[in-house]
Amino acid sequence: MAKRGGFPGGGGMPGNMANLMKQAQKMQRQMEEQAKEMETKEFSATAGGGAVEATVSGTKQLVKISLNEEVVDPDDIEMLEDLIVAAVNEALEKVDEASASAMSKFTGGMGGQLPGLF
Repeated sequence: MAKRGGFPGGGGMPGNMANLMKQAQKMQRQMEEQAKEMETKEFSATAGGGAVEATVSGTKQLVKISLNEEVVDPDDIEMLEDLIVAAVNEALEKVDEASASAMSKFTGGMGGQLPGLF
């Protein structure tokens, strides 16, 4: 009578499958550590030749905005708004780039080819 479930030739997983599971668990721990590290990092970007600086956290939260006095013109609020948006968006792009770079260490460049990981 055949055994129910499992793999033929004995109980438990064959050696290759067990090694694969260990590697997957190790990779998961490393990815969790990388995610925690990203939470502590900050990314800054400037716009308008440094007139506006935006700093965001690794979790994509706006942390700080710095403005040079010269850029604060009550008659041109729209330019200031545009510079703030540009600086924040660039800082957020830096977070995405750092995150993608960190993840490529684990995926070996497979990116979206690993369903359920991203």
